[in-house]
Amino acid sequence: MKGLSQLSFAAEVRTDATEREIANHLVLQTALVAPVMLAVGAIFWGLDGVASAGWALVLVAVNFFLGAAVITWGASIGPTALFAAVMIGFVARLGIITGAVLPVRNTEWFETVPFAIALLVTHLGLLVIETRRFSMSAQPPDEIHTYPMDPAERCT
Repeated sequence: MKGLSQLSFAAEVRTDATEREIANHLVLQTALVAPVMLAVGAIFWGLDGVASAGWALVLVAVNFFLGAAVITWGASIGPTALFAAVMIGFVARLGIITGAVLPVRNTEWFETVPFAIALLVTHLGLLVIETRRFSMSAQPPDEIHTYPMDPAERCT
């Protein structure tokens, strides 16, 4: 039986930072689709559309970074903390987006439609693309199965 001095209660700190890598890639992709979103805003709503779409793109990038930070923090503590952090973090990030929109929604430059298009299309589109990219490239080490070459050994 292990004594209390042999047990470690400290959370293991992860060093792989997969979440940050994904968030960095998502923000890079946001920057790559930004000209398209800004052009759509400019064509249909002028400079107000550009400003609104730009504000949405900033919020998308911040949301990706905050989401990765919350996941990294929760995972460093344990599965229950990860679940709680993701759930609470999601609601908090929705609150941040709401808090960023409410003060500007009645200003002259804010246009709801280009903001919503840029926010939703960029956010959801990039998440779908990143999910497909990551699921095709990632294979956790504990899920890599090696089978013996001798068929007799496979039955044991």
